[in-house]
Amino acid sequence: MSNLLRRLHRDERGAVSFETILIIAAIALPILIFLLKVGWPRIKALWSKGMSDIEGAQNSATQ
Repeated sequence: MSNLLRRLHRDERGAVSFETILIIAAIALPILIFLLKVGWPRIKALWSKGMSDIEGAQNSATQ
């Protein structure tokens, strides 16, 4: 059991992957929060405008 614990403690293969995941998360999380707080209202407004334009075009085409 002692040898297994020593071997696991010395094994650093997973540490590099874990550090990479932490770095990616540290970059992606603030970007995601910014997009949700600042960008979402703009995206929602553009979507609503596009949908109303489509509905208006459909109504004028059927008349």
